[in-house]
Amino acid sequence: RAECENLSGVKQVTERIEKVTGVPQENYESFQILRYEEGEFYRSHHDSSGKSDKISGHRIMTVFLYLNDVEEGGETHFTKLDISVKPKKGRALIWPSVLNDDPSMFDSRMYHEAKPVVKGVKHAANHWIHQYNFVNANVWGCSGSFA
Repeated sequence: RAECENLSGVKQVTERIEKVTGVPQENYESFQILRYEEGEFYRSHHDSSGKSDKISGHRIMTVFLYLNDVEEGGETHFTKLDISVKPKKGRALIWPSVLNDDPSMFDSRMYHEAKPVVKGVKHAANHWIHQYNFVNANVWGCSGSFA
């Protein structure tokens, strides 16, 4: 984890995300790097769940970065909102996974899918951001202690 996260470009992008979201980096999962070839897609899903008893809390937010232009297809489609976003290099999407008035509950409107890439390749990266410190919770394990 540290080898990748200490790369200067990764650090710069993560610092920008921290400034935009106001959430400290300790709450982030490592970047997930994605590559979709022609015909590949990802079915509708939600980035959080109904309730969370994890020490790091819910995934409260997703930051999704498009790393290239896609010739055709590959949109991120929010199924319940009927909104699609075309992949464009440098574009970032940020969406909540939980409700503002009750961050212990996921926001059912935020189901989304990756539409099939029709022509070209789609490269993207995402950070899932938790309610509380994710880094320490994973060092400590499930119990939240070293014992």
